[in-house]
Amino acid sequence: MWRRGAHADAAHHLPTAGPGASSSSTAAAAAGAASARRRRRPGLPCRPSHLFFALLVALFTASLLVVWQLLPIGDGDGDAAEGEDGEAPPLLEGGEAGAMRFSSSSLVLRAFDGESRLEAARSERRRWASLAPVRVALAVGNMNIDAQSLMLATVAKSLVSLGYEVEVLAFTDGKARDIWENICPVSIVNVGTLKSVDWSKYNAVLLSSLEGKRVVSILMQEPFRLLPVVWLIHEETLGQHLRNYAELRDSIPNVIEDWRTHFNACAYVVFPDSYLPFLYSSLDSGNFLVISGSPVDIWAAKRFGSSHSEETIRKQHGIEKGDVVILVVGSYLFVDDLPWDYVTVMRASAPQILDIAKTKNLTVQFIFFCGNGSDAYKSAFQELTSHMGLPDVSIKQISMTHDIRNLLMFVDVVLYGSLRQEPGFPPLLLRSMSSEIPVVAPNLTVITKYVSDGVHGFLFDSADPSTISSAFIQILGEKKLLDTAYSVALEGKLLSKNMLAHDCVKAHVKLLESVIHFPSYAKLPSSVSEVQERTWLWDPFEMKAVLENSLLEDESHTSTKTVDILREFPQSNQTTYADTNDTSYDYPRLSDWYDLSEIEIFEDIERREMEEIDERVERPLLSWDEVYKNARKSERLKPEGNERDEGELERTGQPVCIYEIYSGEGAWPFLHHGSLYRGVTLSKGGRRPRSDDVDAVTRLSVLDNPYYRDLLCEFGAMFAIANRVDNVHKLPWIGFQSWRAAGRKVSLSESAEKTLEEITSGESNEDVVYYWSPMDMDQTSDFWLTCDSLNAGNCRSLFEDAFRTMYGLPENVMALPPMPSDGDHWSTLHSWVMPTPSFLKFIMFSRIFVDSLHSLNVNSTEPASCFLGASEPERRHCYCRILEVLVNVWAYHSGRKMVYLNPFTGDTREQHLLDKRNGMWVKFFDFTLLKSMDEDLAEEADDGMHPGNDQWLWPLTGQVFWPGIADREREEKYIKKLDKKLKNKVKLLERQKSGYKQKPLGQ
Repeated sequence: MWRRGAHADAAHHLPTAGPGASSSSTAAAAAGAASARRRRRPGLPCRPSHLFFALLVALFTASLLVVWQLLPIGDGDGDAAEGEDGEAPPLLEGGEAGAMRFSSSSLVLRAFDGESRLEAARSERRRWASLAPVRVALAVGNMNIDAQSLMLATVAKSLVSLGYEVEVLAFTDGKARDIWENICPVSIVNVGTLKSVDWSKYNAVLLSSLEGKRVVSILMQEPFRLLPVVWLIHEETLGQHLRNYAELRDSIPNVIEDWRTHFNACAYVVFPDSYLPFLYSSLDSGNFLVISGSPVDIWAAKRFGSSHSEETIRKQHGIEKGDVVILVVGSYLFVDDLPWDYVTVMRASAPQILDIAKTKNLTVQFIFFCGNGSDAYKSAFQELTSHMGLPDVSIKQISMTHDIRNLLMFVDVVLYGSLRQEPGFPPLLLRSMSSEIPVVAPNLTVITKYVSDGVHGFLFDSADPSTISSAFIQILGEKKLLDTAYSVALEGKLLSKNMLAHDCVKAHVKLLESVIHFPSYAKLPSSVSEVQERTWLWDPFEMKAVLENSLLEDESHTSTKTVDILREFPQSNQTTYADTNDTSYDYPRLSDWYDLSEIEIFEDIERREMEEIDERVERPLLSWDEVYKNARKSERLKPEGNERDEGELERTGQPVCIYEIYSGEGAWPFLHHGSLYRGVTLSKGGRRPRSDDVDAVTRLSVLDNPYYRDLLCEFGAMFAIANRVDNVHKLPWIGFQSWRAAGRKVSLSESAEKTLEEITSGESNEDVVYYWSPMDMDQTSDFWLTCDSLNAGNCRSLFEDAFRTMYGLPENVMALPPMPSDGDHWSTLHSWVMPTPSFLKFIMFSRIFVDSLHSLNVNSTEPASCFLGASEPERRHCYCRILEVLVNVWAYHSGRKMVYLNPFTGDTREQHLLDKRNGMWVKFFDFTLLKSMDEDLAEEADDGMHPGNDQWLWPLTGQVFWPGIADREREEKYIKKLDKKLKNKVKLLERQKSGYKQKPLGQ
């Protein structure tokens, strides 16, 4: 139930009545109670008078409860205070919020109003060079000529002008495509191609349709879970269906839980007004946000006015031609509450309005747009109108479920009767202004910010509602409205067209600034304060299509799509959507599941009966030879533990295998199939079905720790493959490729694969590194400069410190290996192939380097910090980007031949020619030196020289071995053998002493 203080709040708005104005029901109850007390006599415990009294009290209590539920929760101040306490309003049946507000939104607004991440990134004073702009994906349901496209196109244009790179992904093509293409790149996607979009290349995703649920399903999976998602919800169809969920429960199981999970996966779910969040209140997980100012009301007024007749609608509502209709509207936030504000306003102004109308020979009709349309509300409202001072024949109440566009077609004046402060400009007032109707409104702050008294509308003092009369003096004329009213209405219409455009665009940009993690390599865009858009893009949209013909088609199309999406079964993250445009699905109902269960039970009973019959059938006894033969046959049919699977058999005889590293099911569409490739998953138990992918977590236990798995990223998979490599890889060549290579369109084509197989199948024993994913395509960037841009400007300094610590170099000796800028390519995305022995040498060097780098981070003054990242995701994956380019340093300075393989044509070209390499640090990359360092570390680990040091990373990244371990194992084996001989000798001596002799068999 509602809190008991609601009556006190309601009384604040109720006008004071005379002494004789008490409620009839209250008087009746009091009279009944008094008469019962007078007639009370000792005797029987229950008399007819007692029953009458009890019945009367029960009826009074029931009527009081009905009115109590319809009373307002409180005034504006009380609402704000309760919102800060964070108490959620009670939910009615069906998950419907009884109060038109949600407590979680206050927390979201406080977080949204904080400092944006863009300003925080700008305050860091990034001194390194930027490589690419911030990329935003905008997924839209269609490209029709409608209000939603108008708003999104304006927002996209502002983002592009600020320096963002926006790409539009549309599910359906439309007439507005050329408008979009003049702003940013456009791609048409469907359910099938949506899974092949590399979402990791974007810094944020902005969804604007309920069809975006399919996108959210993909982004809920690894490796896209850290990508911030903002979902704009403009449709109310789903919210209306959620109210009727109880009726659809049999055919749509767990639909609310499924949608709530998708909403919860987003950073924010944004609504254009304060009414929609309460339709979706059953899905609220604390991330709802309202950004008002959408042009949907202006658009709707344009469309509806051009397709409907005012005279026809007036006749439908029984309004005479000469009547002046005053529409009283309020806030959407309190649709279930009685409009006590209306009582205050109308009681103070109604007599003056009626007197003015009488002197002008006008008949005034009042239409109150409020309430939920229930019978209880109507009866309570009729009781409330007795306090307004208006004749009953001039009052009509229409529920807020009615189409407001229909009312605005024939009303003459709109009176905004709510005195409560709202978070944004009232949408009903904005729609009234856009319909070219003179409006009368209180001088609330949110209204006076945009509307000037006597210019765009008529304002009255909210503290003194009697001042409304001065506004109606300027509106009502002799048998019609004054010309002043029409001119003010026209100015209001012109103002409303773009009144909230600038604030709406700025709010969306500021929201993106607050959710985007700006990476190190990003070119920081301009601040939200530099947004130049003051108007919506009306001109291209109004010129593109005839407004009168496309509205109904667009609305019906959207409604159909919404119902189809609603009726989709809740899909798990493992489920793939079928690539089809057919919307007529036959969904199984609960009765179908019952039938399936009965069929399974019948088949199980039949199987048991057949087994019992087979047991009763007499079979001849087999000879021992036949028994032994059947046993040997069954043994041969058993799958052996070391039996080679299909994938290994396909790779038999091939010279090379490329291991594709991935993490999570979201990367499955980017992986290749065939004997040349094999997957390596970093997610425990996340291998593809019916594949022979390698589980890196099983092969290297340190990857089971999320902290180290995030630190090492894809390099952890290489450590896992190198750990006892003979158990998983027996080919002479080995290669790796990140799943991102396919997403960035730099994976090997068929011709490149053929070229690589031919090269590795040759008899050449050269120590060559082939790579096909270049660091930069223009070949102009400096290696260390690019590395700094990827690692928050600290790549050189930390690489030098790690290298110095690794080899124990003094401070006065340069420890940064030089990398030339000769115009050739460098490798990235872990996309390369090299001989297997060279790979093991590279891993030996990498393990020592990573341990040295990790020791610097652990021993820093801020243990939880990461100097190689500027954003939160980069700090989480601290070593990933510097390890991605580590193979270049090793291959260059160890004297390996480096060859670039064009992934599209298959052409090869040697890079950084050996005879032109100057200043190679070969001595630091010599295998003998690295082998001795590896053995020294293994000896330290074996001797326990770092007790209790859980941060020592080197023993965790691979096999620990040095010659002492082999000698100790050999010695332990020899000692066990001697102990066994000694024990056997002692047993024999004991038997001889005790005179024990084994008795002959058969005695």
